[in-house]
Amino acid sequence: MKAIIFAILNCLSFVSFAETAAPLRLEKEIPLPGVEGRIDHFSADTASHRLFIAALGDGSVQIVDTDPGQRAGIIKGLREPQGVYYDAKKGRIYVATGGDGKLRIYDSKTLNLQSTLSLGSDADNVRYDQQTGDVWVGFGSGGIAVIDPDGRPTSTISLGTHPESFLFEDPGDRVFVNVPKQFGVAVVDRKKKSVIAKWGVGRTVANYPMALDVGHKRLFVGCRLPARLVVLDTVSGAVKASLPTVGDSDDIFYDASRSLVYVIGGEGAIEIFQQTDPDHYASVAKVPTASGARTGFFVPEWNKLFVAAPHRGSNQARILVFAGR
Repeated sequence: MKAIIFAILNCLSFVSFAETAAPLRLEKEIPLPGVEGRIDHFSADTASHRLFIAALGDGSVQIVDTDPGQRAGIIKGLREPQGVYYDAKKGRIYVATGGDGKLRIYDSKTLNLQSTLSLGSDADNVRYDQQTGDVWVGFGSGGIAVIDPDGRPTSTISLGTHPESFLFEDPGDRVFVNVPKQFGVAVVDRKKKSVIAKWGVGRTVANYPMALDVGHKRLFVGCRLPARLVVLDTVSGAVKASLPTVGDSDDIFYDASRSLVYVIGGEGAIEIFQQTDPDHYASVAKVPTASGARTGFFVPEWNKLFVAAPHRGSNQARILVFAGR
């Protein structure tokens, strides 16, 4: 009976969205003239409405003012920038570069380089610990470096393999880390700085992006082979759902205000899932983007999702701005 009721609710949910419109609409495009190659991850300054974009293939960080919809600055001469984080409290931009394994810290107003830290190799995702003010950076063949608020490395967490996306549990004491070469998720105690558990992601591999629903204790993991959205219970680590999704995903975001999950896929679409309850989800829209557009950034305060579209053919690199309906 429960299965029948859920199927009916899914159908009604799909019909409701189909009769109206997709939950996201393309508002505008922001050109990034001259930017070539792959575009990686984002950060945002919500006060000044700026985006910081790691243009990996271009060797730069692109700074975009979203109000007029134009480039406002650029940091050049970087070797494969992958992760970027804007620290509003200290007015800093942290940039992790995979090509030389370094973390660079810039003044966000002048864009002057303040300091450089060598992490070894393949510096990747950058995250901010709201509890301590530390910055965590994934790097190399199996570590996360912890950088204190003064920009000094204080500890390293050993994972045994390269970390991809990772997220802090707030409130909470855990950090969830995608470790695709170990076919799952490592759970780190943020105080002890050590791995306390490892969870599988079902019969899938190449798990790179993730998002977190703290309220319902659910972790969303994007896998590429096959292309699936896997939902884990953050209490038990059990797989609660596994759904087909857009291919080549590299960013996932959870919209708590509308109980929606956005999966950005390089095959050229954002797949949107409606969360009916913590264990049940339905695909309600597949919004077209562009080929190779697999990274982005969701800003809940603006109710907008930004997606990076690389230069392909006659289409120059650009940021696609989607607004919630």
